[in-house]
Amino acid sequence: MNLIKTFCIAGAAMAFVGCAQPRPDMQPSTAYFDGFKYVGNDDIYNQNPLGTAGAFYNPILPGWYSDPSICSNGEGDYFLVTSTFTFFPGVPIFHSRDLVNWKQIGHVLDRESQLVNMQGQHVSGGIFAPAISYNPHNKTYYMITTNVGAGNFVVKTTDPFGSWSDPIPLREVGGIDPSLFFDDDGKAYIVNNDEPAYPAEYDGHRSIRVHEFDPATDKVVGEWKVLVDKGVNPAEKPIWIEGPHMYKINGKYYLMDAEGGTSVWHSEVIFRSDSPWGPFVPYHNNPILTQRHLPADRPNPVTCAGHADLVQAPDSSWWAVFLACRPINNQFENLGRETFMLPVSWTDDGFPVILESDNVVPTVVDMPGATRQEKTTFGNFEWTDNFDAPTLGMEWLTLRSAATDLYSLSSNPGFLALNCSDVTTADRATPAFVSRRLQHHKFEAQTTMYFQPAEGEAAGVVIFKDERHQYLITLRCGEVRVEKVDVSGTEVVAKHEVPAATNKLDIKVSSDGLVFNIAFAIDGKWQTAAENLDARHLSTATAGGFTGTTIGLYATKNCFTK
Repeated sequence: MNLIKTFCIAGAAMAFVGCAQPRPDMQPSTAYFDGFKYVGNDDIYNQNPLGTAGAFYNPILPGWYSDPSICSNGEGDYFLVTSTFTFFPGVPIFHSRDLVNWKQIGHVLDRESQLVNMQGQHVSGGIFAPAISYNPHNKTYYMITTNVGAGNFVVKTTDPFGSWSDPIPLREVGGIDPSLFFDDDGKAYIVNNDEPAYPAEYDGHRSIRVHEFDPATDKVVGEWKVLVDKGVNPAEKPIWIEGPHMYKINGKYYLMDAEGGTSVWHSEVIFRSDSPWGPFVPYHNNPILTQRHLPADRPNPVTCAGHADLVQAPDSSWWAVFLACRPINNQFENLGRETFMLPVSWTDDGFPVILESDNVVPTVVDMPGATRQEKTTFGNFEWTDNFDAPTLGMEWLTLRSAATDLYSLSSNPGFLALNCSDVTTADRATPAFVSRRLQHHKFEAQTTMYFQPAEGEAAGVVIFKDERHQYLITLRCGEVRVEKVDVSGTEVVAKHEVPAATNKLDIKVSSDGLVFNIAFAIDGKWQTAAENLDARHLSTATAGGFTGTTIGLYATKNCFTK
């Protein structure tokens, strides 16, 4: 379908009430954005309507919400966190009372004092695999994680709806993916991924260690011990045993880990012991979750499933959250690793199973007794920010710092003002770039921008995977330009001359998951800026890394190309 026709059909949905407000009091080297609207419309949700009141869609958190971890306080409250790498604020935290209706209540790491040494890190550096736990002995919540630039640390709070502490370093704990377990006798333990106790025998040879942790002093005590070396079947040289979590269930200790790396061979495995110090014996029918054996050409595939965490509901049922990917048309994806949820079954010999072998991850799951609210985190939805609040909404992210010196919501109420910065989105620093996750393959996004560029300045919209994989749609002096950023530099995809006095521009981006289409309008007259931009360029299949794609608003005084 023609791009302009597509947008005309969707015109009512994409209209902006904010565009009728007075123009901003424009200042030099500043771009003003009058609202941002995002509409997701994936076919799979339209083709699979939810039935019962408690039914929900997988993923429960669509888009790049990777490495989920969940806990319960035993009083009906569930809390869930995911990774953010070098984006700010760090580690979104969601709350639910029924595991179906989730609401983001903030970020665990919402101050720069909690996110140190982020400058200079690659987008996929920063904060890895946060794990959230509740200690009933002191009624305190803990979030433990890895900052690639600063090591492992823990933060804590007695009120997860409020602020969390500054980081408490855990210098005795190396590697990545630490997780805290609180035993019923009051003792606590950290399990983590680290090097083996002897020189690694092959690439991906890792181990799982355990350390005792003292909640009274927030310190590691005693010596560590290796609980798992290599993985479930050491003779097969398994790779990347990681993401460990420990549980005590019916008097037995369970150690659950991801194995097989973060790509299509990803899986979840389980071990059991009579002691938190082991020895841990693997379940004879591991893995307890994977999609790696399924035909690659299956419809609507879910891949890369693993990195799970378990929680028990008040009715004694068990549930697992885990990450997985949804490649479009069995090819690639721009959404990153998303958060899914499934019920857990138990074998006769007492092992949990998230998904029986050769079963596909279902799109629709039912939660008995739950009632789905009108506004959910999953499925198709529309989302608009009119920038009329005093602070950015929780969906918005900046890179490596709060960037509060680069944007304002108060200088012109109803507008997001971005100051043109010397830093670009190709730099490992903090640009004037405010973005949100893509959450659907099929989406449309629109904004209205007021900007009077000087020589060398540009502002507009960026579709961003990392420093070397981007598409930019910007207004410059007398020109609207579309650019592709890759490892070799910046390529001009399209240039459109516009009147030199142009200082208002509407920008629309649409996608079917395989390509991006760009349009712009001056005085309400839409025209195509660029069509059929290859979405694979921003995919993990091309770019690698651990994040998904974001889309956002941008201003710079250091244009990539002339």
